[in-house]
Order: sequence, then C-alpha cells, then structure tokens
Amino acid sequence: MLKTAEHLYLQIADRIEQLIEKEVLKIGDKLPSVRSISKEQGVSLSTAFQAYYHLEAKGLIEPRPKSGYYVRFSPRKLRDIPKTCEPVKKASEVTVNEMISRVYHNNTAENLLKFSLAVAADSMLPAAKIAKSMVQAIRKSPDGGIGYESTQGNVNLRRQIARMSIQWGGVISEDDVVTTSGCTDALTLSLCAVTQPGDTIALESPAYYGSLQLAASLGLKVLEVPTNPVTGVDLDYLDKAIPRFNIKACLFVTNFNNPLGSCMPDTHKRELVRILEKYDIPLIEDDIYGDIYFGRERPSLCKTFDESGIVLTCNSFSKALAPGYRVGWTLPGKYKDKVLRLKRNHSIACPSLPHAAIAHFLENDRYEHHLRGMRKQLHTQSLRYLQAIADYFPEDTLVTRPTGGFVLWLALNESINTYELYELALKQRITFAPGRMFSLQDRYRNCLRISFGNPWNKQVEEGIKTLGKLIRKLG
Repeated sequence: MLKTAEHLYLQIADRIEQLIEKEVLKIGDKLPSVRSISKEQGVSLSTAFQAYYHLEAKGLIEPRPKSGYYVRFSPRKLRDIPKTCEPVKKASEVTVNEMISRVYHNNTAENLLKFSLAVAADSMLPAAKIAKSMVQAIRKSPDGGIGYESTQGNVNLRRQIARMSIQWGGVISEDDVVTTSGCTDALTLSLCAVTQPGDTIALESPAYYGSLQLAASLGLKVLEVPTNPVTGVDLDYLDKAIPRFNIKACLFVTNFNNPLGSCMPDTHKRELVRILEKYDIPLIEDDIYGDIYFGRERPSLCKTFDESGIVLTCNSFSKALAPGYRVGWTLPGKYKDKVLRLKRNHSIACPSLPHAAIAHFLENDRYEHHLRGMRKQLHTQSLRYLQAIADYFPEDTLVTRPTGGFVLWLALNESINTYELYELALKQRITFAPGRMFSLQDRYRNCLRISFGNPWNKQVEEGIKTLGKLIRKLG
C-alpha cells in the first residue's frame, strides 16, 4: 500500500515537472491547489501534498503564505554543458604539484565550507546501524577479530559482493573477489599487476588528481584521453592512441567520472572492451561511484561485457557507507593470481573487523535501503546546487549535469584563474577544487569542481552566492 502511494505521488510530481520543463507552466505561475490535485488525480490529500513537497525539495516550486504553490525554477534556466577537451600531443611525466598538497591540507581544516570534498556529509551515512554491525562482527568472530583474514579476504564479504553483481548484470562468485583496504588500494594492486615503471597508461581528461598521484608513485607516464562530459572517453581517439603511444593499460571511471560526472552508455562500454581486447590491453575500471545513480537502474560495468578477463573492476564502500573502515575490493579477472601475490607481499591481509562489519550490514539487506534514501537526497541536492549556480554565477558559466555521483564541473570565462579564485574563497572560509589539479597539461585553469555532498541549507546557498560574487570581481 505504501509503495503504491509513493508511486502515485512521484507520477504526479513527474508530470508537473515535465510541464515546467516544457514551459507550459512558467516561472511565477500558480499551481492548482492541493485539493484540486487530489480531486483531479483521484488521490488523497496526503499524496497530493507529497507530490508538492517532492517538487519543493527539488527547488522547482515554492509555497507562498495563504496563496498556494508557485513555479520557482525551470530546468531551461540551467547553464550549458562544457565541451570535450582537445587531444594532447604526447604522454606526460607525472608530477605532484603544490596546488594539490594545499587543497588536501585545507580539506582537513575545521570551520570551512568544503565544496572540495567528493564525499557525502557524515549526516548522510548510517553510522548507528554500522556500529551495530560492528558489535555483531565482534560477537560472531571466534577470536574477537584479532586474527588474520585470508589474503583473498573475508568470505562473507566476498559472498555479499558477488550477490550484489546482479544489479549491474554480472554473474560472479565469491572466488572472483579480492578484498582490499579501500578503492585506492584496489587500484594500486591492479596497476602494479599490469604495468611496470616507465609504462604509459591512459586516463580520462580531466582526470581525478588522486589517480594522477597514484601514477606518479608507480613511475608511470599518463596519456590524457579527451572525455565528453556526458558519454565519457572518446573511443575513436583511444583506438588510434593505443598503438601510437604504446599504452599498456587504461584506468577509467566509467560511471559518474570524477570530476566530469560522465557515464558511459552500454554501447560505449561494450565497444571499449572490444577495442581493448583487440590490443590485449587491460582496463582498470574504477566504479566507486556506480551505486550513486539518480536514474531508475544501476548502470552496468565494462566488466559486464568482459569475456576474456582483461577488466579489473575496483570499488569500495567508502563513498556510501563508511570511509574510515577502508573496505574495498577488486574483480581482477585473469590477473587474480598476480593481485593476490602483490597483496600478500604488501599487506598480507585486510583488517578483520571492519570488513566483517560491512559484510554483516550487507547480509541484512540494509545497504540498498540506505542507498535509496541517499540517492534521492543527493539528486535533490545536485538540482539545488545547479539552480544556485544559474542564479548567482556569471551567464557565461558552463556546468555539467551528472546523473549520479557527487560533483559538478564548471568552466568559467577563460580570463578567470580558479586557483586565484581558490585563494580568495579561502579567505571567506570556502574551498573547492581548482581545475588545474585535474590535468598534467597546462589546461583547465578556468575550471573548478564543486561537490554537492553537503546537504542544501542557507550556508551552502550563501557559499555559492559568495563564489559568484568573487568570480564577477575577478572578471
């Protein structure tokens, strides 16, 4: 019964949203009363109110005292999407610059409004329920969790991960999974398994600066592949670049790339796997944002289309559950033995209790319930941030419209240096990620990444408004 009511209010809300988007209902127009909606749609007053509350949370409508509901915002006001970057002429040696260190340092400072962190606010994570799972993990462990796990990882956790694979179209067993201490650990093991120092790997452009730092630490060169903000990596360019630059591996975030938020369509994922199979090049697929989707279905993985074992999928529960627990995993395909050997040599095993606790949390079907609420909240927050950017930033601002993840990528007027903007914003107790951090080339100086992981409130709105004022001042 409750599911039916929820379905009804979302249907009503979707229809009204479409009318607003098509400008049948324009900004300032008064909406039918709740009583009228109830009568016309044949639903209860409660369901009609829920539909309006849902649209209000998205920032599309607003109530006016003793007057009713009015259209507040139209999606047509949103800014255009940035263009795909130009291809580079050569692969680059990786350097870790002072800018990344400074932004990292400020990410740990107190009393800052941090648009720089691509994570959900602590208030959005199920801390109390995970704590209960930790208690259960201690009780059920024969040695209280003080002993070593097997190198491959907690059996129950691997079983739960295998069970989850049905959501992205995979058919895997617990024996296909190797657990790790977070996603970065999974990426490190995977890269070490398929490359040698001096090799060239392909990354998206712009690329997550953590991946650039990881490549630097392993002595790898990086070729930045032009990436569309909607559909992801330029596959035609990649196909030609692999033999030209002697690429040994690819590291891509295929679902909700950080920082662009792009999500490869299934046809592109299938084609990417085909191209890499042709050259026998491994793909390290970072799917850390895959569960944070705003649509009706979880996007598939390249692993879904992998028949030869060349895809090493990496993930963790850091973004959606417990960053501090460091619970990650990889599906290393035909490189499993190499990954296990590297893990045995580097760390022997993962921490027992955090991994057992997350396994217990997953086993009791709490994860999907938590994700449903989290996705809905993040989607709503992304819309409010986009609306505020449209209201407060200069008209020539370009901004992405991700369908999942945590971040927005903005391109400002080319005269704006966003690191200079960062220093000005820091004086106002605001941080973001300057675009220059996301490339080895001298590009994206006029770009920035903003996270919408902070719940929408007056402080967030004032922060975006302040950034808009600072941009206009620099312009």
